[in-house]
Amino acid sequence: MRDATKFAHTGRAGSRTPGFVNPPVHRGSTMLYESCAEYRAQSQRRLERGPLYGIHGSPTHHALEDMVAGIEGGTRCHILSSGLAAVTTALLAYLSNGDHALVTDSVYGPTRAFCRGMLARLGVTVSFYDPCIDQAGLAALMQPNTRVVYGESPGSLSFDMQDIPALARAAHDHGAKLLVDNTWGIQAFQPFARGADVSIQALTKYVAGHSDTLLGAITVASPDDWVRVRDTADELGHYASPDDCWLALRGARTLGLRLERQFQSGLTVAAWLAGRPEVAQILHPALPGAPGHALWQRDFTGGCSLFGVVFAPHITPAAVCALIDGLTLFGIGSSWGGFESLMTATSFYLRRGGPGCDAATARIHVGLEDPDDLIADLAQSFERLPANAELAAERADG
Repeated sequence: MRDATKFAHTGRAGSRTPGFVNPPVHRGSTMLYESCAEYRAQSQRRLERGPLYGIHGSPTHHALEDMVAGIEGGTRCHILSSGLAAVTTALLAYLSNGDHALVTDSVYGPTRAFCRGMLARLGVTVSFYDPCIDQAGLAALMQPNTRVVYGESPGSLSFDMQDIPALARAAHDHGAKLLVDNTWGIQAFQPFARGADVSIQALTKYVAGHSDTLLGAITVASPDDWVRVRDTADELGHYASPDDCWLALRGARTLGLRLERQFQSGLTVAAWLAGRPEVAQILHPALPGAPGHALWQRDFTGGCSLFGVVFAPHITPAAVCALIDGLTLFGIGSSWGGFESLMTATSFYLRRGGPGCDAATARIHVGLEDPDDLIADLAQSFERLPANAELAAERADG
């Protein structure tokens, strides 16, 4: 089945099965068994779905896990309470005291904080590498104790595109695992076909799609990786609410339509911004001429509606904040992937040496609003910037 059909049918009893279209929410903590033998047998079935206790999931969790695994091209998926929980659990599944990890320098901020904080306290050494590195360059950074290479393509702030197949070859040649945060590439990038061992998703974003649910997912291709991830999640006591899983399942039914609409609207807004004199560069890999476009063409079938803006030298960070404050249709918030548009200033968060690191920058998420309305909103706020307002006044006087 193609993705659109999977979104409509995965996790349901079937089109010819009498009853409600949507499956019910399965809530519970304690499972009862008919005998001690049945209880013991269930506790020993490590790869099967039947739960021993509520923390191991319910049919609601499993339906969402099957859908996400299908989207990612993996075999098994584990749902967690947030995208960050998925990141940290995946890293802890493969790293322990004395190990070394290579993490892209354009990584999601809370992932970097976890690497510098908890992993450091646990005795794990983390080196941050240039996201645009090639296979030979990454191989040169590998150490005898390197267990994980962590990628994120594109980076969630600087939008650096990574050569994931090259990273996979370098990691596997040295016996390391490649973990990839694939949240931007949901439905548009197949991580396992490109060599990844583990794919991480913040289902909070486009899958749930309505800015009211926190969820994460770890997807794998091999049974051994599945056991490792699942056991780590169990040991940490991670759990996701079945109600949130049900909301994500409901959101995923329209994922294909929403994502395509938002992707195209995002390109429309990005192309308009590229023509503004206040803008020096657009960081959107799907936009022709943008950094990483060739890699996007090679590896991706689409994209999402999140991109970055690097402003011209005469636009200060304070002016960017004034621009954002003057908007009426864009919210100011950290997340993305919902139905609403967002814009945030990012100058102080970009990686050192990356695109726009010395300029005023912003990140835009385009929602389901009409792109012409969003462009009109941006235009009116641009015109009210002090420099533009002074220029307009001079022209009026002239």
